[in-house]
Amino acid sequence: MHSENPTPGAQAPADVPDLDTDTLGNELEQLRHALANLREEALRERAELDNQRKRLVRDVDQARRFANEKLLSQLLPVLDSLEAGLVAAAGESGPLKDGLELTLRQLLKVGEDNGLTQVNPQGQAFDPEWHQAISQLASPGAAPGTVVQVFQKGYALNERLLRPALVVVAAD
Repeated sequence: MHSENPTPGAQAPADVPDLDTDTLGNELEQLRHALANLREEALRERAELDNQRKRLVRDVDQARRFANEKLLSQLLPVLDSLEAGLVAAAGESGPLKDGLELTLRQLLKVGEDNGLTQVNPQGQAFDPEWHQAISQLASPGAAPGTVVQVFQKGYALNERLLRPALVVVAAD
């Protein structure tokens, strides 16, 4: 039976170069280092692709949430006019007032369905992030810094301010 393993003391075949163990060890170490670098680079690229994917998902979500911002902003004066008309018709009744109320409710419902919310801070503490004070008023029944009158309601779209509420604040 013929064995493929050379016997001790036999010469290596002529087609195998004579390499010493130091050279092979150095080559092996270089290959291990190159492999580690490739693995690290692949991990970095995978992380970068994952980050890009997350940014894209976030950007698409933001674009979807605020796509109607311009249209809803342009409807705010219409809402203000309807509310002013209802204030003017406060003592009256009839189909005109009923129509105004119905139209206002429908517009507010459309806005709410698209993420629009009213900011009506009557009686709340003044918040400069959401309210714009147009004056202060001595108000004995209200705590200082409290909104005592709302001239114009504010609006937010998906928790982002579209227009601050115009308010009068109780003086110190």
